[in-house]
Amino acid sequence: MATEINIKNTPTGYQSIISNGRHSIVGDEPLKAKGTDLGMSPTELVLAGISMCKVATIRNVARRKNINIRDVDAELSQVVKRNTDGSFTTEINSAIKIEGDISEEEKTMLISEADNCYVTRLVRGEWIINDSSTLA
Repeated sequence: MATEINIKNTPTGYQSIISNGRHSIVGDEPLKAKGTDLGMSPTELVLAGISMCKVATIRNVARRKNINIRDVDAELSQVVKRNTDGSFTTEINSAIKIEGDISEEEKTMLISEADNCYVTRLVRGEWIINDSSTLA
């Protein structure tokens, strides 16, 4: 099934109401980019998707393998470099903390699974981004 997102951009700053038809969030740009800073920026939303997938994967694998964990926290950062041809190279760094009475082997395995989560594989894969059509 295709994932669909609907955006309603408001005249104030760059505020956008982002919806999947069931849930909504606000996206925006920071003040230095002439936004109103009332929501995450587009690049922050991409990073949030990757980080959420990582921690959800840890929770899923732990449940399937009956590993008792508590909180899972992640910190992700990205550094974007513009290449001479105008394209971008993005480096993402991730640190994950898993609380619970688990061994180092289990922790290592869970973090390895997180690094192979669906969204990470999706971003690492090939993308075909078609030009936009007119919305009726």
